[in-house]
Amino acid sequence: MNSENTQNKYLKNENVQQIKTNIKMKNVIITSFILALILSSCADKSQAPAAAPAPLLPVSVITSANTTTDAEYPASIQGTVDVEIRPQVSGNLDRVLVDEGAYVSKGQTLFKINERPFREQLNNALASLHAYEAALINAQLEVDKLTPLVQNKVVSDYQLKTAKASQKIAAANIEQAKAMVASAKINLGYTNVTAPVSGYIGRLPKKQGSLVSATDVEALTTLSDVHEVFAYFSLSETDFINFKSQYAGNSIGDKIKKLPPVSLILADNNAYPQTGKIDMVDGQFDKTTGAITLRATFPNANGTLRSGNTGKIRLGLQHDDAILVPQSATIEMQDKVFVFTVGTDNKVTKMPITVIGKSGTNYLIKDGVKSGDQIVLSGIDKLQEGQLIQPEKAATAKVAQITNKK
Repeated sequence: MNSENTQNKYLKNENVQQIKTNIKMKNVIITSFILALILSSCADKSQAPAAAPAPLLPVSVITSANTTTDAEYPASIQGTVDVEIRPQVSGNLDRVLVDEGAYVSKGQTLFKINERPFREQLNNALASLHAYEAALINAQLEVDKLTPLVQNKVVSDYQLKTAKASQKIAAANIEQAKAMVASAKINLGYTNVTAPVSGYIGRLPKKQGSLVSATDVEALTTLSDVHEVFAYFSLSETDFINFKSQYAGNSIGDKIKKLPPVSLILADNNAYPQTGKIDMVDGQFDKTTGAITLRATFPNANGTLRSGNTGKIRLGLQHDDAILVPQSATIEMQDKVFVFTVGTDNKVTKMPITVIGKSGTNYLIKDGVKSGDQIVLSGIDKLQEGQLIQPEKAATAKVAQITNKK
C-alpha cells in the first residue's frame, strides 16, 4: 500500500515536470518566432530603396516690360484698278488679240469687233453732212438773190424772210449731220476695244466669232492694275477701339498718318517681303458683322500679288508693362493654358493663365500670374500639383525676350 502511494506520487511529480518542460519549449518557440519577425522586418526596412530626389528644374522670375504683340486678320487682295472690259457696241467678235493672264499696256488693242456696219453708218452720216452743206450754200444763194430785189421793191419782203429761214434750217441740219458723223466715228472706234489701264488680263469667256453686245451680262474680260494692291481686312468694334486708342490725333485721318507699317502674311504662311500702309478706314461698321473695314496698300512692282489673292494682315499692338511668359513654359489642356509656379517651399502649383496675345515666342498674359512670380521654364510635362522641385535659377533664360519700343 505504501509502495503504491509512493509510486503514484513519483509519477505525478514526473508529469508536472513534463508539463513545465513543454511550456518552456513553447515559450522558446514563440520567442524565436517573434524575434524572427522583428529581424525580418528590420531586414526589409534596410533593403527598401531611398526616395527619389526632387528634380532639378530651371526657373525664372516673371517681370513686366513694354512690348508689341502681333494680331492677324484675314484679308482679301485687289488691284488698285479692277475693271471689267465690256463692248460698247454690238457685233461679231472678229479677233481676240490677247491671251488670258497676259500683261497689257494702257491703250493696247484687246479685241476687234466687226467694223463694217459702223463704217457704213459713218459713210452715211458723212453723205448727209455733205448734202446739208450743199443745201446751206443753195439757201445762201437764194438770200443773196432776193436781198437787192427786196431793196428795190421788186419782190415782197416775205420771200426774203422765207429764204433766210431756209438758210437757218440748212445750217442747223449741218450741225445735226456733224453730230451724226461724230457719233458714227465714236461707234466705229468702239469696234477697237483697248485697255484703259496697264495690267493683267483675266479669263476670256468670249471667243472669236461670238456675238457680243453692250447689254451682255458677262464681260469680255477683266483687267487688273496691280503695280500696287489693296488688302482689305476687318476689325471688331473692340479691336478697333483698342487699335485707334494707341495713336494720337483728333481724327481718324490724323491717326492714320501715325500708324506703323503692317505686314502681309500670304496663303503659304510666309511674309510678303514689303510692308504696307493703312490708308483707309471705312466710314461705318457693318451691321451684320459688327466689324469695320480697313485698307492697307502694298507695292507690287514685280506682280507677285494678283487680284483675288487672300492672306492675313499682321498688326503690331503696343503694350505697356506687359506680363510675358515663354510658350515653352506653358502646357495646354482642354483648351486651357497652364504654367507651374514655384512657392517659397519649392513646391509647384499648376496655375491657369489667360492669354491675350503673342509677342515673338512669348504669350502676353492678362490673368493667372503677376510680376515677381517664379515659374518653371522647362521639364513641366511630368510635373504634378504640389510636387517638390530643386529650383535652378536660369542664368541665360529670360522670361521675355523683349525689345522695348516707345
